[in-house]
Formats: sequence, structure tokens, C-alpha cells
Amino acid sequence: MCDFNVGFKVPEMVKRRPCVVISPKIAARPGLCTVVALSTDAPDPVMPYHKQINLRPQLPEPWDSDGVWVKGDRVNTVAFHRLDFIRTGKSATGNRTYLYTPLDGETIKIIRGYVLKAMGLSVLLRHL
Repeated sequence: MCDFNVGFKVPEMVKRRPCVVISPKIAARPGLCTVVALSTDAPDPVMPYHKQINLRPQLPEPWDSDGVWVKGDRVNTVAFHRLDFIRTGKSATGNRTYLYTPLDGETIKIIRGYVLKAMGLSVLLRHL
């Protein structure tokens, strides 16, 4: 989850939303990562840089859906303090439980491809 509530203004994202981290760890920028927003709602209109993908396991409620939308035009570099794992409930001992399911390389490649399309860099797709 990424919290876009503070410091962002419409038409930017202005709420908490699921996201995927697409950047590798970079020593020169500790505490930052690049994320792509996900949505259960189809964009209106759907553009060439939007893609519905199936995540397995599915995200928990309220994001559980057969397909979540990658919004390749909704890319941000954010500080780690904006990020949190998706909470899935509590364990038998009362501790919070979180969804922690790394995406496979092929899914990350697909997501990065739609980001390139949104940035007008489709020519780079062949290098993924």
C-alpha cells in the first residue's frame, strides 16, 4: 500500500492504494523506491498503458478481484514511510498479519512495459 494522502493534490492520486514496487534497490537513493499504482476499477478511458492483470494470490478485500488494473501512467518515486504491507487480519496470538507475496519476474516485466508505454518509451520494450 502507498499513502498518497499527504502532499499530493488532485489530479494526482490522493488516497491509499495498492501498488507494486518496480525499482531495484539503489544505494545512491536509500529510503526511496519507484511504485506503480494498482486499481480494481477500470480506467476511463482505458489507454494503451493500462493493463488488467491477475494476481495470485488475489489481494484481500476490498481489492479482491479477478483482475487488477496496472496504471502505467501512475508512477511515483516515494519514500518508504509512505509504504506499508497490506494487512490481512490478525493471527491466533493477536499479531497483525500482512500480505507479502513477491511478484514473479514476468509480471514485473509486464508492468514495467506498461510504464514505458505511458512515458512514450515503447521503443525500449524490446530491451525488457
